[in-house]
Formats: sequence, C-alpha cells, structure tokens
Amino acid sequence: MKWSLIRMSFCLLLVYQLGAGQTRTYVNEFLNLGAGARGLAMGTAQVAVTDNATSGYWNPAGLTRLDAPQLSLMHAAYFSGIGNYDFASAAFPVSSQQAVLGFTLLRFAVDDIPNTLYLVNPDGSVNYDNVTTFSAADYAMLCSYARNIPLENNTDDDRVLQLGGNVKIIHRVVGSFASSWGFGLDAGLQYRMPHWMLGLMLKDITTTFNAWTFHFTDAEKQMLLLTQNDIPVKSTEITMPQLIPAMAWYTQIHQKWDMIITTDIVITTDGKRNTLISGKKISLDPRMGLELSYRQMIFVRAGISHLQRTQDDADTTGRHQIWISQPSVGAGFQIKGFQLSYAFTNLANQSQPLYSHIFSLDVDIPHKKKSSLY
Repeated sequence: MKWSLIRMSFCLLLVYQLGAGQTRTYVNEFLNLGAGARGLAMGTAQVAVTDNATSGYWNPAGLTRLDAPQLSLMHAAYFSGIGNYDFASAAFPVSSQQAVLGFTLLRFAVDDIPNTLYLVNPDGSVNYDNVTTFSAADYAMLCSYARNIPLENNTDDDRVLQLGGNVKIIHRVVGSFASSWGFGLDAGLQYRMPHWMLGLMLKDITTTFNAWTFHFTDAEKQMLLLTQNDIPVKSTEITMPQLIPAMAWYTQIHQKWDMIITTDIVITTDGKRNTLISGKKISLDPRMGLELSYRQMIFVRAGISHLQRTQDDADTTGRHQIWISQPSVGAGFQIKGFQLSYAFTNLANQSQPLYSHIFSLDVDIPHKKKSSLY
C-alpha cells in the first residue's frame, strides 16, 4: 500500500504541474540519467571520452571512433524497482568509415500506478474492484550523425576533430489522462591530440519543447472537481539549453596499463539548481571520472558527480545542511567484440543512499566491408 500511495502521489503531482505550462527547472530530466555502465561508473563524465554506441546519448561526435556496427543495451531500476529505465542504441559506420549513423531509444517509466478515482462509491462505500492501474512513461528517440573533419597540416594524423549532432523526438504519457510530443536538437564535438581529449556538448540548442494534451472523460473531470483538483488544459513545456565542456588526459602508465582521467562541467540555463555552483539563471555541476585498463581487456572505473547540499537527516532542528555527492565504481571486460560493463552507484543521489548494481552490454556486429555509400 505504501508504494501504491507513492505512485499515485507522483502521478497527481505530474498532471497538476503539466497544466501550468511554462519554462521550468528539470524539464525532461529523464534525458539526464546517463547511459551505459561505463559512463555511470565514471561519474557520468563522458563528453570527451565516449567512443561507442552510447555516444549518441553522451556526445554524438564520439560515434566516429567506431569501425564496426555496434549495439548497446542497459536496464536500471530506480527507487527499489518503482521506476524502470531502459536504454538501447545502435551505430553503423558509413562513407568508408568517415561517418557514422546512430539510433538511440530510451524509456523511463513508473508502472502499475493505482488509479483510485473511483475507489469510493457515491454511497460512501469503498470498492477496491474499481481500482485500475496505469503507467507514467517517458520515451525518447535520438537519431545521430557524426563525421571526422580533416585538419590541415596534420601530417602525422596525431590530431583528430570530430563533429556530431542529434535530432531527438520525445513522447511522454501519463496513462490515458495526458500525453505529449516534443522535438529538439543537440550538437557535439571532440578534439583529440597526444595525451589530451577535449569535448563539447550542446544539448537542446534551440530549446526543446513538449506540447501536452489532456484526455479526461466527463466522469473523470467530475471526480476531479469533487476532490477539489484542478483540471489541466493544453500546455507546453520548454527545456532550456545545456552546455557541457569537457577535458580528459590519457597516458600509458605501464607497458600493459592505460589510464584516463576526465572531467565534465554541466552548465544549465533553466534556473537555480542544487549544484556546487548555483546562480539565479545558470548553475554549474562538475563531474569527474577515472578509468584504468589492462591490455584494453580488463577495466577498472570510478567517478564522482552531483555534489549538492541537503538537509541533515540526523538534525532534528532542520537547520543543519550537509554536502552529499554521487560516488560510483565499476569494472568492465572486453573480448572479441563483446564488452560487459558493471557500475555500482547511487542512482537516486539521496542523503541516505540506496546503491544499485548496473550492467550494460556492448556488442560489435560482424559485417563485410563495402564500398562507400557516397
């Protein structure tokens, strides 16, 4: 019953807020959850270093690092299984491997939410047979294109510039009560040189909108009025742009060992957020990650992100705040086109964290080289 109340409260809050229709903080936040156990283990600091099929999510420019088609899959559970997050992506090199196409699908949902609108009969009696269930689900599809850009006077091929972009379509559903469609654009670049990698990701560069419509029946409207709830009308949510500059340093620390240290700074423009540096309009959220690899077969990873202030649960006066963060560790194993990655992290970023075990799989798809499509 406890989880049922939480699910129903979540739904009512969501529908109520959608009715207002304006630019808010944390719009389409499900698109900031992360993708792939490698990225989650490294503190979500991936803009400069991403190089597999998940790049469509982190930075589409990184797709150009692929020399074969690849499929990536991940599943994660939030809040003891109340929320479920599923991720799938595929990428395909084209044009003599100078360009790559990518496709990404995401779903974050709270399923089996009890609909208690008709729990109480007109005569005041309670009838649990009238309780039905529904889902509040967020979907996104990203279509990516990335390409290597030739550089002048680069005779040793030790410098590489890569550009990429996303077209994203967003669909959000709250049972039969409300739904929305949205559209947005992302752009990214990576610049690689000896021992250094630079990255830049521009998310929602033209702002991303979600146009909501509501589908209450007359009986549902009547019940909402009787329970003193507002009936929302059509509205539009707007996601403001994000800027993520990134830098990474890599080196060989032993004949068989390599190391990458990377950092991202997420700069949001949708208002004051609970981050390390928080302003009225702009907030900065730094993230750091580390990866050690042995012969590019065995990987050890760690990271930290989401540094913020929160109420100290041990303080009964409600006056004392503490700093919390989202640390993470993980590992990976790669052989013959298969890479299995693992992350141990606090998905919810709570002051009393509930850590989760995350697994993801990357698979290279066998193919025969063909002539250029162009």
